[in-house]
Amino acid sequence: MSHPNADSIEDLAEFVWTVIVAGGSGLRFGSRKQFADLAGRSVLQRSVDAAASVSEGVVIVVPEDTVSDIEVTARADVRVVAGGQTRAESVRCGIAAVPADAAVLLVHDAARPLATPELFARVVAAVRNGSNAVIPAVAVADTIRHVDGGVVDRSRLLAVQTPQGFDATTLRSAHASAGEATDDATLVEASGHLVETIDGEAENRKLTEPTDLVTATALIEHRKVASS
Repeated sequence: MSHPNADSIEDLAEFVWTVIVAGGSGLRFGSRKQFADLAGRSVLQRSVDAAASVSEGVVIVVPEDTVSDIEVTARADVRVVAGGQTRAESVRCGIAAVPADAAVLLVHDAARPLATPELFARVVAAVRNGSNAVIPAVAVADTIRHVDGGVVDRSRLLAVQTPQGFDATTLRSAHASAGEATDDATLVEASGHLVETIDGEAENRKLTEPTDLVTATALIEHRKVASS
């Protein structure tokens, strides 16, 4: 699928809001990774930049003790709220801060700072084209074994990414039961809706360990060279 150009990306933003989940404690990372420096900008700022390219507004969900410390810039309306005890609770905190007239809601993990504006745009476009739920995903490259033994057929597996996009009414309804899941598409699917899968991006990696920051920095530098 071809990528939308800059003008069409901006045109997508009307009535689109993105909730960025940035409430993690960073236990495995060793610190709150959402605030770490990544090639001159914070991990959080990079996620905000991509989200704002296709959104009227962005709601950032952070740990309660950091709400007053958040400083980001964006060409969209930015709101900062405290998260909950779980990821799903944090998403609900974010959704509560989104205006009622929003038609499309995206949910993105701040820990995926390399997701491009083009990926955000393709997710929004798919929702606008009639999908209730859209998730980017990539093929699994590693050999996977079941804990009880035996190799799992990786051709039947996909690694799911964010941003995930939803019809706003569908996502609000799915969260109304206060259910728990590792991502929002799971809650939407459990409520009876189909989830559409689109191509994700190989570089849209989630930062988990400190070494992931080194890899992400190298990928950003490679992008700069490739675009020059």
